Amino acid sequence: MDLPLENDPLAPLLEKDPRYNREAYLFLREALEFTQRQVKRESDISRHVSGQELLDGIREFALKQYGPMTLLVLEEWGVRRCEDFGEMVFNMVEHKILAKTEKDSRDDFKGGYDFADAFRKPFLPTRGGTGSGGN
Repeated sequence: MDLPLENDPLAPLLEKDPRYNREAYLFLREALEFTQRQVKRESDISRHVSGQELLDGIREFALKQYGPMTLLVLEEWGVRRCEDFGEMVFNMVEHKILAKTEKDSRDDFKGGYDFADAFRKPFLPTRGGTGSGGN
């Protein structure tokens, strides 16, 4: 594990809440940027993304980055459910790494999707034939 840099904005966050690996926060930031680009592409404007939109972007970005290893990677980082992403987002908000609106809440991340369905199922073989390999 890399030691935090002197001016690393994640260092105080990780010291206060060590539940999630530093790499998970870096991934989350990249997934947020990916999601913001997707939203801009669809609506031709930059805007705040909701918790549910972020969860959808996280799923798509994770599958592109890690493929069938996604679930294993997330578990290694301490991320096991959508609510963990909400905790991470609000940790970053509390440390002024991310911003939120008045409408944003940790509850936005509840009941997003089942990790096994989202990250394992796309790579399982289909009944009566071979798997699609995640397309």
